[in-house]
Amino acid sequence: MDKQINYRFGDATDPQGTGIKIIVHICNDIGAWGKGFVLALSRRWDKPESEYRKWFYDKKGFHLGEVQFVKVENDLFVANIIGQRGITVTGSVPPIRYEAVEAGLKKVAEKAGKMNASIHMPRIGSGLAGGKWEEIEKIINRTIIARGISVTVYDLK
Repeated sequence: MDKQINYRFGDATDPQGTGIKIIVHICNDIGAWGKGFVLALSRRWDKPESEYRKWFYDKKGFHLGEVQFVKVENDLFVANIIGQRGITVTGSVPPIRYEAVEAGLKKVAEKAGKMNASIHMPRIGSGLAGGKWEEIEKIINRTIIARGISVTVYDLK
């Protein structure tokens, strides 16, 4: 495996580089949008939120592990991955669902491969979703990096 995740300081809603880019983030399965990275997305574009809400209300394919691709600019897409169950910790179980994140990232990798796109994201699943970045990183390596697709993870300064 010669590729690896690229880490950089910056804003994941302003992905760097040339060509087609996909911004990946994790959504919940209850239609809630209003905390965390989605706020940065909504400040920049209306469409990721409006399409997510439509998807939730339509219920067609809206479940854990599914992905919605939303075109926000000419060569830029946002991937809404349903990767968390609800928004609160239940007992000691955080909302993150690693299997759903993995299923979603496989779909993102497939789409990125067909489009020859690079993938950009914050540290998905490790904020409000309560996941461990070390686990998410392993999933990214298995699903995307192993396919030779470029991944950049952005940390705010």
